[in-house]
Amino acid sequence: MQFTALDIEGVFLVEPRRFSDDRGFFSETFRESVFERETGIKAEFVQDNFSYSKHRGTVRGLHFQTPPHAQGKLVRCLRGEVSDVVVDARRKSPTFGQHVKVILSAENGHQIWVPAGFLHGFATLTSDCEVAYKVTDYYSKECDGSVRWNDPMLGIDWGITDDEAVLSEKDNVAPLFAEFDNPF
Repeated sequence: MQFTALDIEGVFLVEPRRFSDDRGFFSETFRESVFERETGIKAEFVQDNFSYSKHRGTVRGLHFQTPPHAQGKLVRCLRGEVSDVVVDARRKSPTFGQHVKVILSAENGHQIWVPAGFLHGFATLTSDCEVAYKVTDYYSKECDGSVRWNDPMLGIDWGITDDEAVLSEKDNVAPLFAEFDNPF
């Protein structure tokens, strides 16, 4: 696996190696000892999540969980292609309010590590997308939150227009970044 530190401290692009032959390929997508050695992060995953998005332009995010159930996430796209976004919500961070974006796809096999204290979301760039992610704490409805995906203050280019966005009710009424009750 290759690990690339992105422009915000603690966020990594993870590129698992693929071993190909005429049958297809094999890839090891997580190994605790390598992850810890290469990133310095000891991630103990307790839950795996899976989402299917039927339509291009589906936006899921920007989501977070508050302490005591804040989550780190290792995210990958199993089918299709997504624009994956991570926003630093740590108030004392020098990169507070900044974001990084990567393209995750079934074709490239890349993953992104999203630490606790960050907002996370993705927009589907193709129809019939499947995304899987491992998390470091269990889902907690009481700790679940979101921030408006298209907040102009954040300036995120998701690769889709506002008119193309397919949103859940929760994401459609999410507060702006400057207005959310930031626990980080």
